[in-house]
Amino acid sequence: MTPADLSALLAAVTLTVVRDHGLDESLVPETVVVERPRHADHGDYATNIALQLGKKLGVSPRDLAGWLADAFAGADGIEKAEVAGPGFVNIWLAAAAQNSVVATVLDTAADYGRGAELGGHSINLEFVSANPTGPIHLGGTRWAAVGDALGRVLGARGAAVTREYYFNDHGTQIDRFARSLEAAAQGKPTPEDGYAGDYIGEIAANVVAKVPDVLDRPETERVETFRSVGVDLMFDHIKTSLHEFGTDFDVYTHEDSMFTSGMVDQCIAELKANGNLYEKDGAWWLRSTNYGDDKDRVVIKSDGHAAYIAGDIAYYRDKRNRGADLCIYMLGADHHGYVSRLKAAAAALGDDPATVEVLIGQMVNLVRDGQPVRMSKRAGTVITLDDLVDAVGVDAARYALIRSSVDVNIDIDLDLLRRQSNDNPVYYVQYAHARLSALSRNAVELGLERSLDHLDLLDDPAEGELIRTIGDFDNVVATAAELREPHRICRYLESLAGAYHRFYARCRVLPQGDEEATDIHRARLALCAATRQVLANGLELVGVSAPERM
Repeated sequence: MTPADLSALLAAVTLTVVRDHGLDESLVPETVVVERPRHADHGDYATNIALQLGKKLGVSPRDLAGWLADAFAGADGIEKAEVAGPGFVNIWLAAAAQNSVVATVLDTAADYGRGAELGGHSINLEFVSANPTGPIHLGGTRWAAVGDALGRVLGARGAAVTREYYFNDHGTQIDRFARSLEAAAQGKPTPEDGYAGDYIGEIAANVVAKVPDVLDRPETERVETFRSVGVDLMFDHIKTSLHEFGTDFDVYTHEDSMFTSGMVDQCIAELKANGNLYEKDGAWWLRSTNYGDDKDRVVIKSDGHAAYIAGDIAYYRDKRNRGADLCIYMLGADHHGYVSRLKAAAAALGDDPATVEVLIGQMVNLVRDGQPVRMSKRAGTVITLDDLVDAVGVDAARYALIRSSVDVNIDIDLDLLRRQSNDNPVYYVQYAHARLSALSRNAVELGLERSLDHLDLLDDPAEGELIRTIGDFDNVVATAAELREPHRICRYLESLAGAYHRFYARCRVLPQGDEEATDIHRARLALCAATRQVLANGLELVGVSAPERM
């Protein structure tokens, strides 16, 4: 019995109890929250439903808990239930019901942890979207890992997810990039506001190789060539780096296309027509304060040029025109102001602002030999995605970047991530999968097959802990999707690996020496196979490999 199964069972029993006592059954929720108690002697699961409903129903929460405990204890699959504290109910599952999770996992295999609650939703997930003026830096690398994992998690719960990269090829930063390339090709110093670093010289040389007469062209044509060819070369490098990192996109949208396609002009005309764009001091302003923003935003500047938000408005409309019912933007720590302005833009266009979600990611700090590594993009000392992968590998890099909430700054310790020990979280999880794979191979050599016929024999506390942890996976994935928090998958996997290692230390899975194989060995082998499957499913959701050997 999974927590979801138990929740549904308790909801049905609660409804019956409330009805039998002549109380308002409309107050009973469709699902009852169940949690794992901190202490094993407090039961397999606990619920606070009596505390939630007692006052609403006009009865003492503890009295209601007593009624519920009596009814729960008589339900199929529940061994006993007891009242605790002011109105909690602690629940112990019957062995057969608890251990049925093993059969469920083995039956559903790679689909265990998948659901359909987001079915019918079309989600546009935009992430990374770094300017093509240099390689992906650590902040962008964090979004590459987290965004890809979030897309996997949302898809696992039924959503149709479009992963999108917004290619910022419109603006002054591209002009500075082109000037930097031109200077490098001519052997001149980097412009004061330009970009430095070895990659600038490499790209400049590649532009000259592709267009041998570029330096002989008139200045305007020369700069434009470095701009167009250089940006393409830089973006090709970015795409390759992301692909090798396990992150690919369904759609690449060029910012410049919002202008050349007429989408910006169309949105401006619409906002003028519906009164949400007004003229003041020669500029056109969005009435964004009408929709929760802290100030109105200039859309068309007094010189007639479009402000950056003009492209953002058109880009949002373009996503919606392509069928997205939810647009998730994953932005850096310096983009807090975008939350209210993007929602205001959606509302000004007549949409529900809830169609816009903005996730803000915090900074990544790199530590080497116990000391922070200083970075500067302009000086060319930025640590890139490629640098991180070269240092620790794709799996360690992805896992380290995903396993913490994006709300907090994180330190990436290169020494730790290179270490093959339990101190390294990704190694700890992957080693559990490799250990289970080795155990499976050994079982084959012994001619021992797993069996689901005697799961009731799995009554050791370590077995119970492992089974209940396996049962949590579906709810963990659902919560990660709902809260947009793929780091929950990593933390769960570490908990599962820990439960397995404790089980392995306590419970012998394979017969030793001349010992005859028994039903408990076969049942434990089934439990190990289920654990291995869940580890593999979880690692797949964060885009990290599940090695057979280590």
